[in-house]
Amino acid sequence: MGYFYIFATVLFTVYGQLILKWRIEKFGALPEGLAEKIFFLLKLLFDPFIFSGFLAAFIASLFWMAAMTKFDVSFAYPFMSGAFVLVFLFSVFLFNEPVSWHKVVGLILIVAGIIVTSRSV
Repeated sequence: MGYFYIFATVLFTVYGQLILKWRIEKFGALPEGLAEKIFFLLKLLFDPFIFSGFLAAFIASLFWMAAMTKFDVSFAYPFMSGAFVLVFLFSVFLFNEPVSWHKVVGLILIVAGIIVTSRSV
């Protein structure tokens, strides 16, 4: 069950990041003036999808707390790097973000780190 908690943490974290990016892109750039910035951010905050992203972050935190009852943080935390990999992959396909060799090599190193860390129990 502990690995499920870690998986759920990563899943809800990824959802939150992707949904925020998607909706914020729809609203455009942050305005220059202070009053406009505050109004813009309030509009974002009350967007139902963005709110669901914040809710996902909260739910991810609950699953993370459950994971901490099963594993040492030094073991569980490297799995959170899986969120970097998933966000990158989804951002390429959903938002047409660019892929570079540097990013691919970095992701390979992240995955290798997860594998090495998970085997050191």
